[in-house]
Amino acid sequence: MAAGWEEIRRLAADFQRAQFADSVQRLSERNCIEIISKLIQEKKLDVVHTLDGKEYITPTQISKEIRDELYIHGGRINIVDLQLSINVDWVHVESRACDIAKSDKGIQLVLGQLIDDTYLDRLADEVNDKLQEAGLISVAELCKIYDLPGDFLSEELLKRLGKLIQGEMDPYNRGVIFTPVFVARHKARIRGLFGAITRPTPVSIMIGMFGFQEHLFYSVLEELVISGRLKGNVVGGRQDKAVYIPDIYTKTQNTWVDSFLHQNGYLEFDALLRLGIPDPNNYIKKRFKSNKLLFLRAACISQMLVDQVEASVEEAVNSATWTDIQPILPSCLSVEDVGMVINQAIRNTNVHSSARVLGDTFVVSEKFISNCLKFFDEAMQHKAQKDVKNNPVFLISEEDLKHASMLNESTAPSKKEKKEAERKTKTTVGSGSTKAGGGGNAREIRIRKTKKKGRRDEESDEETGMSMQDRGKQPEAVFMSQEDLISVLGERVSDCPEEILYELAEHLVRPLNKTYQEILREVSMSSTSTPSRANKKKSTKDLQEEITNLYNNIRLFDKGTKLFSEEIQVLISKHILKTLCTDVTNILFNFLAGDMMMSVENPKTISSEVRVKILSKLPEDTRAPLMKLHNCLNGRTTEDFLTNIEACTEVCGFMLKKGDKKKERQVLFLHRQALMEQLKESEDPALVLHLTSVLLFQASTQCMLHAPGRCVPQIINILTGRIPTEQQQILSTYQNLVVKQLVSQSMNRKQEEADQSEEWDEEARSVQHELLVLTPQVKDLPLAQKKNTTTEFFPQKI
Repeated sequence: MAAGWEEIRRLAADFQRAQFADSVQRLSERNCIEIISKLIQEKKLDVVHTLDGKEYITPTQISKEIRDELYIHGGRINIVDLQLSINVDWVHVESRACDIAKSDKGIQLVLGQLIDDTYLDRLADEVNDKLQEAGLISVAELCKIYDLPGDFLSEELLKRLGKLIQGEMDPYNRGVIFTPVFVARHKARIRGLFGAITRPTPVSIMIGMFGFQEHLFYSVLEELVISGRLKGNVVGGRQDKAVYIPDIYTKTQNTWVDSFLHQNGYLEFDALLRLGIPDPNNYIKKRFKSNKLLFLRAACISQMLVDQVEASVEEAVNSATWTDIQPILPSCLSVEDVGMVINQAIRNTNVHSSARVLGDTFVVSEKFISNCLKFFDEAMQHKAQKDVKNNPVFLISEEDLKHASMLNESTAPSKKEKKEAERKTKTTVGSGSTKAGGGGNAREIRIRKTKKKGRRDEESDEETGMSMQDRGKQPEAVFMSQEDLISVLGERVSDCPEEILYELAEHLVRPLNKTYQEILREVSMSSTSTPSRANKKKSTKDLQEEITNLYNNIRLFDKGTKLFSEEIQVLISKHILKTLCTDVTNILFNFLAGDMMMSVENPKTISSEVRVKILSKLPEDTRAPLMKLHNCLNGRTTEDFLTNIEACTEVCGFMLKKGDKKKERQVLFLHRQALMEQLKESEDPALVLHLTSVLLFQASTQCMLHAPGRCVPQIINILTGRIPTEQQQILSTYQNLVVKQLVSQSMNRKQEEADQSEEWDEEARSVQHELLVLTPQVKDLPLAQKKNTTTEFFPQKI
């Protein structure tokens, strides 16, 4: 014991001496820093200097201080706050924090924050308090409150459910936690509310109206429906369009559908849609698998209706009558649906070949149609006999038309000749024209205000006698118009409605016309073969006299034409060719057609097509001169016609006798008398002007004139100097009034405004009054000219 105390005293003395002794090897601060930096560089020392550089700290100390700070802050601290507290670079703090989180399962690094289990337990206690108070809590709201990610928070809360948190999580939505009491209350509300629903109700409306939690609502509703607690069904799944349909409504709906189908025999798709059935087709197919239903576009009908339609069709066919299917079928069916039902019924019956559908809803027997055709047999025979007499063009066959077209093409004038003819026929004619009365045949006056090109086309059509389009067509013989057929059928079939009469007439038009054409051909062939037609022909002597008279008249008219200018001569010559020359040609052709049993009673009815047909039947030696004569009718002068007519009459066996001067004076006198008689009876100012000008021309020139109405102004001009001035003035004044009258009549038809129409009516009445006053004076002009001419040729004895 004494030795121990001695040792202690000796050590205390040594310590005291060391304290008072001077330091010989003491290191400076700078040397220490360099030594430590060297050791750190060589990795023999693991320390970290603080941010201020005054201290060094080991990683273990950093970890210890991090744990201390985490404990001080209640189990949750941000790494940024740790860096400020420990006063070490953020990289070292983050590295040690990650190591702590990896090594310690009770600590987690979440979004730059260290969180331990104690903090999460306290958080779970707080969540449980809120959950018990509200009954339902959302993880999304907790994320906003605690500033934690949703997945992390949901996972941690799920671990503590049933332990620290008295509740459960929605299996369809992990973001909602609720208590069993809340679920029970929610379930009771849903059960009571949907138990009282009696019609289809959108689920979204119920959610918005009563504030149900959407995801919990769907799970509870499905559970109640599956368990059978709610008698209904949810259609549409978990969507905004989901609809709850109670069983009582479905039963009522099915009862109504069954009753309607049983009573009416059909189901309308639109009605089922209004009833709340979204897919009517599939609903009906599933509901009525065993029933035979015919599905249409707008509805489906039962076999009962189809059988009624079939019975109605069979009855109509067997009784040779008609039936209307529309009253049998529902009114909701479209025309297309009705047609489908009728076709189905006709296919199912044995009379499908004897029935025809007219007007979409009428089924008509073929025998009924045949009986309707028989109504027109007698009328068809009468009309055929009448048309054969008046329209011989119906006798032309297709081969004749082809041959005639070839003849026309081979003998038609060249394009150069046509252009030259058009160039020479250009002339300015008066705005008003009258009816031409040469030879006793009057023509109507017309106002021509068309362009020169249109006038040339019109004159070209007049020259050719038919258009190029119609040259290869055969005129079709029409028996009766559709309106006439309807009237006849209405009288013979009185019990038919107007709809079926119209459809029936439209159906009968073509077969009647076809049958009529066949009857027409038979009648024409039989009429041409009868020997009585030969007795109806004129004798050769009568024909020769008629042709001679026409020939001499044409010569006299051609003589009067020479007094006009070249352009007017062309117009007048064309008019003569179209009228008198055509009549002579038709007489010759009709005479030759008699040998081929093709002659007609009235040669004037022979058209250009008939002449070409007759030419195609003639021998070559006879055809050539007649073809030239036929082509001359489309010429511009009458000289060629007069030359060719002589050759044609020789071929036909006639002799033309040129009249002497005595006979010519007789013809002039008779022609004048005929015009005078016509003038006396005429009341039309235009015709009065035309006849007066022609009579004055004949009286002043001793030449007959056969001119068209368009040449009246030129006739009046050529009378200047040939008649007294007073007569010339009266004629000119009357011509101006006629032109004004025609212009006013034309303009009146075009006026639509009331004030303009009244103005034109007033002017027209004024012109009409002047014409009435002046017409008797104009009619007296030829009589006065006749007296002057008589005095000149037969002077009185002194």
